[in-house]
Amino acid sequence: MEHHNRHSVYTRIIPFPIACFILTLLTDLAYWQTSNLMWQNFSSWLLFAGLVVGGVAALLGLVELAVRPELRAPASRWWTHASGGLLVLAAAFVNSLVHAGDGWTAVVPYGLLLSAVTVLLIAFFMWKDLTDPVTNSPARLPMSGRAMTIGVVTVLTLGLIGIAISGSFDSGSKFDVAEQIGRDPKLPEPQSDLIADLKVAEVVGWGKGETPTVAEGLTITPYARDLANPRTVHTLPNGDVLIVQSRGPAAEHVARPKDVIRDWVMSMAHGPSNQKKSNLITLLRDTDRDGKVDQQSDLITDLNSPFGVAWSEGTLYVAATDAILAYPYELGATQITAEPTVLTPLPGGPINHHWTKDLALSPDGRFLYASVGSNSNVAENGLEAEKGRAAIWRVDRQTGASRVFASGLRNPNGLSFQPETGTLWTVVNERDELGPNLVPDYMTSVQESAFYGWPWSYFGDHVDERVHPQRPDMVKKALKPDYALSSHVAALGLAFSANSGMPAPYANGAFVGLHGSWNRQSFNGYKVVFIPFENGNPAGKFQDVVTGFLDGDQVRGRPVGVGIDGTGALLIADDAGNTVWRVAAADGSVIPSPIGTDQVRSDLSTLGAISPEPTSGNSNSQAAALNNRQHSASPPKMVERTSPTDLAPAVLPEGSLQDEKDNTK
Repeated sequence: MEHHNRHSVYTRIIPFPIACFILTLLTDLAYWQTSNLMWQNFSSWLLFAGLVVGGVAALLGLVELAVRPELRAPASRWWTHASGGLLVLAAAFVNSLVHAGDGWTAVVPYGLLLSAVTVLLIAFFMWKDLTDPVTNSPARLPMSGRAMTIGVVTVLTLGLIGIAISGSFDSGSKFDVAEQIGRDPKLPEPQSDLIADLKVAEVVGWGKGETPTVAEGLTITPYARDLANPRTVHTLPNGDVLIVQSRGPAAEHVARPKDVIRDWVMSMAHGPSNQKKSNLITLLRDTDRDGKVDQQSDLITDLNSPFGVAWSEGTLYVAATDAILAYPYELGATQITAEPTVLTPLPGGPINHHWTKDLALSPDGRFLYASVGSNSNVAENGLEAEKGRAAIWRVDRQTGASRVFASGLRNPNGLSFQPETGTLWTVVNERDELGPNLVPDYMTSVQESAFYGWPWSYFGDHVDERVHPQRPDMVKKALKPDYALSSHVAALGLAFSANSGMPAPYANGAFVGLHGSWNRQSFNGYKVVFIPFENGNPAGKFQDVVTGFLDGDQVRGRPVGVGIDGTGALLIADDAGNTVWRVAAADGSVIPSPIGTDQVRSDLSTLGAISPEPTSGNSNSQAAALNNRQHSASPPKMVERTSPTDLAPAVLPEGSLQDEKDNTK
């Protein structure tokens, strides 16, 4: 009875974390042999459970030692055992950080090795009969021998942990991000940091009278305030402006403990929750074209996380997170009450990591192009979850027939056709957790049937070792993007300046909205930049046009979508500041008449557009001619044609139609 009474709560709890850590080694071995993501997720949750329960057990043990003196004898026994328990927890904690990485290398080899080390530590201390500090069993070694053994194990374990952690604080602050802007960015060696870089700016919003800062020759004013997460701006042919306000789907997929932390970080980055109703499209009308909104009305409400819009021939197309919807809409109306038809479904849940779906109308008016981001950082949710994703779709506007136009684009947004050449361009958010200076986000032209690397490589043939199995055949096909914007700037908006009312320095080029970083120790982005173009291609470094969103460690707003309004001024959707800003020429000049975002051209031959009514049996040759003519402004890149069924990111989901071109492949 006396022996039973001397057992503590600690000794009854501690077998649970021990079992968790042993099982982690087994699930790691299973993942190593099978590549089944289920085992990797099991390992993450086992480590998490073991650390939580082990930490609770340690605290209870300390409390019991403080209130129950009979548990302290002999002192050497519980002291050495406590040291061993802390070492096991420390090793498991480092292991959990390694397992929090993405892809194959989160387990193989270092995660698996740390799991083995943790189990060996458990076995060592069990062998030394130190699992119960109150049994008073005879010591296997004299006190000095036990102390020396524990000391050696402690030094070795803490040394290994220290070496592992020390590499996690190299923030790359000496790296010049300007070296990553342009056609040939500097790409440092990848870093596998134990603790990923993280720095989230506190969102404080705009005070009364505060505005962003603009470059010389420009002026800025609020176009619309008190919105609910404005993401996209789109100008209709009559000059009315559509503001897409949206929040992501309510629940993110949680497969690992890391996903909970990720959601918390992203909520911080977006600022305090706005209680106003979102997921709607608001129409703004400037009747007298003086740059001020005279009329505001909600055009469509209760949408499913909308982002992209396009208008053509009496139909408004809205890219929600799971489908392209078609609404009957005549210019001038201030509300849509008719039910939409589904033009085509888009990849949505249950996993819907990159939920924004942008939209652009082709210069000939026949096709819609929709961007679909990946479901992960580097395919850590499995390639099956990436079907139809990390791609840009082409959708026939009349029939809804669709296919993947280009793939390997991790999170494309800002779809826009370059007016001079008729070529489709996009900005892309690249992958994370390769260090603060990898991988640069970019702007690129989009070639038909081209593959741009994700997830197997980045910027051409730079292989991402985290993706398993490797695909050297796909790396060989990967095109290098046209223009790097530097790492983690989160480029989300793109608008070409041709035919706008902006001053001469901005007459020919592209405005890009950089939402801003959260995963590097020094902030990057948080501004709108201008990239000059010559002969249909980027020419030179970008220039800061609108800054002042970031102030120290606080952020007043974050730019997302950009566009040109009916007067020729630049509009910026600021989703953190809940404002749309208008940037105009300081002299007040405006264009003679509105030009819509969707610029359908009548001179289709100069743009190489496909005829709206192609000759029967000749669609393939016409598409090939279009591809050649679109890139006539510069030497075309060599594109190795890739069938959409060759890789998972270019496979269409159920419910979508395959257009006539795919049936010939």
